[in-house]
Amino acid sequence: MTLSMYEASVPVFVHGLDNLAAVLRKGAAHAQAQNLDPASLLQMRLAPDMHPLIKQVQIAADLAKGPAARLAGVERPSFDDIEASFEDLYARIEKTIAYLQTLDLAEINASEERVVELNLQGHEVKFRGQPYLLYFALPNFYFHLTTAYAILRHAGVPLGKRDYVGALKM
Repeated sequence: MTLSMYEASVPVFVHGLDNLAAVLRKGAAHAQAQNLDPASLLQMRLAPDMHPLIKQVQIAADLAKGPAARLAGVERPSFDDIEASFEDLYARIEKTIAYLQTLDLAEINASEERVVELNLQGHEVKFRGQPYLLYFALPNFYFHLTTAYAILRHAGVPLGKRDYVGALKM
């Protein structure tokens, strides 16, 4: 049995974003239970030179919709980074998932050899579709999911591996 490009991308992105939303809900509940300012939790970061939680979530959403759009061969949508609350982040995640569900399965499945061009820090980089997904897009997506999880865990939110992994799809 082979794994299609679609199966390796869109459902994976949706699963990760669903888990991120669940982790954020636990973060919001923790802030309320501990009488913490939710805005301060959203501005927490692991290190001074890293992005805060709110930006980690925005980037994770962008790293789901951007690569999926590139694999589908369509223009990627731009979402303004205007979120300022947990509710705003849930809405961004929902909007991203809704967008992912509009993408053409056949177009993504035809993307293994499609050339994906990126501008990374002023340098043009070209990938074939499959290496782009497996070695660039997914690792970057998971980096920001993991960082968001780690920020909340570091802030004392009671999270575990099951929260990060989420419900397994069988």
